[in-house]
Amino acid sequence: MTLCSVMSQWLPHTPLWQRWERWLSPLVGPAGRGTRESVVSVWRYPAVMERLRALRGLFACVGCMPRCTRRRERIRVESPVPVCAVTLLLQHLQDQEGDRAQAYCELEHVLWEGDSRPPCGVVNRLLAEVSQDLTAAQGMTDNVKTAASNVLVALARTHFTLVMAELQGHLKATGDASKETVLITLSKLFSTYAPQCISFTWLMLAGLRSVVGQVRSGRTLRIACAVVKQWSDAVRIHFSSGRQCPWPAMEKEQIYENLHQLFFSVVRNWQDCQEEKDKKAVLRALAAMMAALLQEELHQEQVWEQLLWLVHPCQEVQDTCRMAKSLAIFLEALEDVEFVIPKDAFLDITSAVFYQLYDDTKQHSEADSAELTHCIMLQARICPEETVLFLLSQLGDEWEAGCVAALGLLGALARSDEPVMTEKLPQVVEAVQRLCSDPRPQVRRAVLHFIKDLLSTNAWSCTAWDVVGHIFSEFSRTTERRAAGDLSAQEAQEEGALQELCMDILGSLDVSVRGMSKLLWPRLLLFVVPAEYTGMLIPVSRCVQALSEREDLTGRRIEDLDPHFVSSMFQGPLLTPQTLLARLLVVAGSPAASSELQAAALLLMKNLHSRFHRAVGAMWAVEIPLLQQCFQGKEESFLDSAEWESRLLKFLRASLETIADEAWTETLSCELSRWLSSSASSSGERSFLYKALGTVLGACKGILHILQHLEEANAEEPSEAQGMICLLSHAAESNFHAVLDTLTMFASRLCKGCSGKISRRKKTELDSRRAHATRSALMLAHGSLALRASKEQLLAHLEGDIVGNILMLYSCSCRDLQNNLALVQSITDFSSAFQAVGDSACFNISLKGKLLEILMDLQKKYYLGIPVSPVPLKVVLALEQLSKLKPFLGTKDMIEILTLCCKNIVTHPSADMMLKIRKSQKAAQYLQLQQRSLKALGRLMVVLLETEPTGSFFQNIVHVVQRSMTSENMWERKRALQICSQLLGVCEELRRGDVCEHFGSLVGLLAPLTCDPMPTSRQLAITCLSSLLQIQAKMTNRVIETGDIRSLLEGLHSCSNISQLQTSSKIARIVFRNFPLERTVDLMMAIKESFRKAKGMRVRAAGKWMTTFLQMYRRDICQDVPLILYILRSCTSSMQQSIFMPFLCQAVVILIRCHEEVMIDNFSRLLGPTDSETWRRIREFCLRRWSQ
Repeated sequence: MTLCSVMSQWLPHTPLWQRWERWLSPLVGPAGRGTRESVVSVWRYPAVMERLRALRGLFACVGCMPRCTRRRERIRVESPVPVCAVTLLLQHLQDQEGDRAQAYCELEHVLWEGDSRPPCGVVNRLLAEVSQDLTAAQGMTDNVKTAASNVLVALARTHFTLVMAELQGHLKATGDASKETVLITLSKLFSTYAPQCISFTWLMLAGLRSVVGQVRSGRTLRIACAVVKQWSDAVRIHFSSGRQCPWPAMEKEQIYENLHQLFFSVVRNWQDCQEEKDKKAVLRALAAMMAALLQEELHQEQVWEQLLWLVHPCQEVQDTCRMAKSLAIFLEALEDVEFVIPKDAFLDITSAVFYQLYDDTKQHSEADSAELTHCIMLQARICPEETVLFLLSQLGDEWEAGCVAALGLLGALARSDEPVMTEKLPQVVEAVQRLCSDPRPQVRRAVLHFIKDLLSTNAWSCTAWDVVGHIFSEFSRTTERRAAGDLSAQEAQEEGALQELCMDILGSLDVSVRGMSKLLWPRLLLFVVPAEYTGMLIPVSRCVQALSEREDLTGRRIEDLDPHFVSSMFQGPLLTPQTLLARLLVVAGSPAASSELQAAALLLMKNLHSRFHRAVGAMWAVEIPLLQQCFQGKEESFLDSAEWESRLLKFLRASLETIADEAWTETLSCELSRWLSSSASSSGERSFLYKALGTVLGACKGILHILQHLEEANAEEPSEAQGMICLLSHAAESNFHAVLDTLTMFASRLCKGCSGKISRRKKTELDSRRAHATRSALMLAHGSLALRASKEQLLAHLEGDIVGNILMLYSCSCRDLQNNLALVQSITDFSSAFQAVGDSACFNISLKGKLLEILMDLQKKYYLGIPVSPVPLKVVLALEQLSKLKPFLGTKDMIEILTLCCKNIVTHPSADMMLKIRKSQKAAQYLQLQQRSLKALGRLMVVLLETEPTGSFFQNIVHVVQRSMTSENMWERKRALQICSQLLGVCEELRRGDVCEHFGSLVGLLAPLTCDPMPTSRQLAITCLSSLLQIQAKMTNRVIETGDIRSLLEGLHSCSNISQLQTSSKIARIVFRNFPLERTVDLMMAIKESFRKAKGMRVRAAGKWMTTFLQMYRRDICQDVPLILYILRSCTSSMQQSIFMPFLCQAVVILIRCHEEVMIDNFSRLLGPTDSETWRRIREFCLRRWSQ
C-alpha cells in the first residue's frame, strides 16, 4: 500500500486532501503506475525528506498526530553528508556544551550565509533541538528562546516549509507556555517571508483560532492579536491587490470562513478583557479582520452587526474617550477598504458619535472631544459625501449644541482640504451663511471658528460670502451690545470673547493662502475709517503689513470692487486719502487708545503711504519708525501722553510741509472738522482733534477757515472753548500773523458798539452769555498765542496787539468769575512768554502798572466775599510772572502786593470757616486749592525778594508773617509756617545773608510754635529753625553744634505736654549754641509778643526758651540787661500773667545774680504810670531784700 493510498483512507476527498495529493504525487508517484519506491527509500533524497518532514508537521496541525515534545534519547545515525559548521554547532547544542544563546547566535549567522544549506538530517535534528528549547516551560531564559527563534527564521530561508510546519504543530499543541515565543517567531517569519506565508494562510488562521481558545490575557494575548492583525492585513491586501490568487475558489472561501470563525472567536473569548493594553490589542485585531472580511459579500452583514454593537451602547457608556478610541481603530482599518457602506449603518454610527459630541448633558474633556471629532473625520474619509450631507442637515437643528458641533466639524473638514470638501464647499458656505443672523452666542462663535478654518486653506471659495465683512460686522455687533450696558456679567464676558476671536481670526490670516490677497485687498481699507471697527485696526495693520511685503498695494483700487458691496459695507463719504489719514491720526493721537492700537495706526500709515500722497514716502519711511520706537521700549526719553502728542503733531506739521499742496491740505482740514463735529464732547480724542485741526489750518494760507471755526464755536461749553484755544495756538505755530489777524478781527466784532449806538438786537447779542463766554475764550487764546510766538513775533505784537486785545475784550465783558479768570490766566501766559524772551526785553511800564492795578482790584474784590475761590490763586500766579518783567516793581507796590496776598491767602479763611469747609462735600477740593495758593504765595515772595532793588524786603516779609504766626487761629499759624518754611528753604539755597539779620526775631516767633496744638505746625516750626541754622552756618562758615534738630522731632509728637516741653528745651539749647548775641533784643521782643498774644503751651514754650537763653548767656549780655529788663517790665501788663509769671520771676532772678548793680540801679528808679501792680510787687520785694 502506498503512502497516498493510506492517506486517502484517512482523509477522503476533501479540499485538504486534494491539496496534499498534488503536493506528494511527485515524490511517490500516482497509484497503479510503474515502479514506486518505498517510503523508507525516500529518505535518501533531501527534497523528499523535507516534504515528508513538513507533512508530519501538517498532520500535527490538523490534529492527526500530535508532536511529542518530551526530550528523549536519540541515536546518532551516520550520514554520508560531510561535516559542516551547522553540524558542529548542533553537536555542541546536543551535548549541552558552552553558552546556548551564543551557540544559537553563531548558528543564525551561519544559516544566513548565502551558500549555507544544511543537509536534511541535520535540519531534522536542528528542528528537534530548537523546538525543545523554544517550547520549554522552565529552565530556559528569554535570551535563549529569542536566539532559538531567530535560528528558525534564518533556517526558513532554505527550509521554509519545514519550519512553518514545525511552528504550526507547536501552535496547535495544548497549553500556553510555549505560545508566546512561537507567536513571536511566526510574526518574524511573516515579516521576513511574506510571499511564502500566503500559501499557509488557512492553516495559520486555524492555528490562531486554537490559540484564542487557550489564551485569556497578558503578553501572550497581545502578541497573538498582533499576529492576527498581521495575517489579516495580508489577506486583505492580497485579495484586493488584484494579484493572481494561489488558491482555488473553494480554498479562498475556506480562508474567508476560517477568518470569519476566528473573528467571532476573538469577539466571544476576548471582548471582556480588563487590561487596557489587552483591549486595545484585541480591537486592532478585530479591525484588521473586519477590513478583510468586508471585501467578501458573504460575511459583510454579520461584520457590520458587530461594529454597530460597538456603537449602539454609546449613550450608556461612561468612558466616552475609550469608546471613541475603539471606534477610531475600526474606522482607520476600514479607511483603505473599497466597499459600499450600508446607508443605515453609516447613519447609525454617525448619529451615535455626533450625539455624543454635542450632548451638553455630558461634560466632555478636550481629549474626549478630540477623539469623537477624529471619528467623524475618519467617517468623512470613508463616506465623504454622506458625512457632509449629514452635517449640513444638522445646521438647521434648533438645538444649539448640535448646530455648534456641526459647524465645528465642517470647519475641521474644510481645514483638512479633503477633495470632496473642496467640491462641496460652495454648498457648505451657503448653508453656514444662513446662520449669520443667529443671535445665539455659541452659534455666532462657531460661525467665526468655521470662517477661521475656511480662510486657512480655501480663501478663494469665499467670493460668494463676504466672510471678512462678517468678521467686522460681528465685531461691531459685540461692541454695540457691550456699549448698551444692559448685559449680565456672563453675557458681557461672552461678547468680549467674541470680540477677541474676531481680532484673532483676522490677525492670524496667512496671506500666502491661494486667493487671500484678492480677498483682503483693497476691501480692508473700507473697515479702517468707521469708528466701530477701531479695535480691529491691530489685526488689519498686520494683514496690510504682510500684503505689502508680498505685493504692491497700489495694484488694485477700491473702485475695482463691487459697488453694491462698497455701498453696503461703507456708509458715508468716499474713502479719500484725507479721510483715511484723518482716521489714522485720530487713533494714533487718542489718549484713550492703547499703545498697541496707536502702533497699528502708524504701521498702516507706513505701509499705505502711497495711498496718501506721493511726496511723503521717503519722509515717512524715516520718521514713522522713530515714532514706533516709543511703543517698542527702545527710547527711554518717551515720558507721557503729552510728549507723544507733541511728537505726533510735529510729524503732522512736517508732513504737510513736505506735501506743500494747498488744496490737499484744505481737504484734510475739512475731514478733521467732520471728525470733530461727529465726535462726542466727552470723548478723549476730541482734544487731539482740535490740536491736529489747528496744525492743519496753520498750513493753510488763508484765514477764512480759522474765522469760520471761531464763529461756529460755542464757548459756553468749557470743552469746546478749550478746544478752540488749542486750535488757535497750534495754528499760530505755522501761521502766527494770520491767526493774530483773525483774532483781532473777531475781537473787534465782539467789542464793536459797546461804547457807541447799536441796535437793540445787536446789543442783546453782544450781551448774551455766549458772547461773554467767547470773550473769555479769546482772552485765553491771546495768552496761548503769546506762548507759541517766536521772539521777534512777540516783541512786535505783544504790547499793542495781544495785550491790547485782551484789555479790550475785558473792558467789554461782564467781568464775572469766568471773565476774571480768563483775564488773569492770559496775563500769566503772556508774562511768562515775555519773560522767556530774555533779560534785554523791557515791558511797557504804564501798561504793567495798569495790569497790576487790575490784579490788585481783583484780589481786593475776592478778599471777603468768597472765602475759598480760585481767583486769589490765579492772581498770585499772575503777579509772580508779572513781577519778573522789567522794569521791576517798586518797594511800595511790593509791600502792597505782599500785604494783600497774605491777607487773602494766609489770614483767611477763619477758624470757623475752616471747620465748615472741612465738613463740606468739596473739602478735598478746597483744601487742595488752599495748599496750591500757599505754595504760589511762597514763590511770589521769593520773586519779590529777588527783584526788590534795596535788598531789605525780607524785613517786610517778617513783619507781615509775624502777625499770622502769633494769631489765635491755629489754621492761620499753620499757613504762616508753611509760607515761612518754603521761603527759608529757598533762602537757604540762595544763601541770602539778609535772613541772618532777623535771626533773633524769627527764633522768638518760632519758639512758642514748637509746642503748638497742631502736630503739623510743630513740625513746620522745627523745619524753619533748621533752615535758619543752616543759613547762619553758611553765612558765618561755621558748623552747627550738636547736629540737626530734626532728630528731636519725634519727641514733639508725644501727647504728653511735659514731654513736649522737655523736647522744646533741648531744641532751644541747640539753637542758642549757634545764636548771635547781637540779636538778643530781637529775640526778647519776639518772645514778648508771644507772652502778649499766645495762650497755653505756647506761653510755656516761650518762657522756657527765654529762661534757657538767659541761663546760657547770663554773663554775656551785660549791655542788653537794661533793655531786657524793660521788655520784662512791659510784659507784666499782659493778660496771661498767671501763666508766664513763674518764667518772669525766674528771669529776674537770673539777671539779679549776674548783674546785681544794673538791676539795683533800674529798680531804684521811680515807677511810671504804666507799670502794673505785679511789677510794683516784684520791685518792692527786690529792694527790701537788698536793704536787709
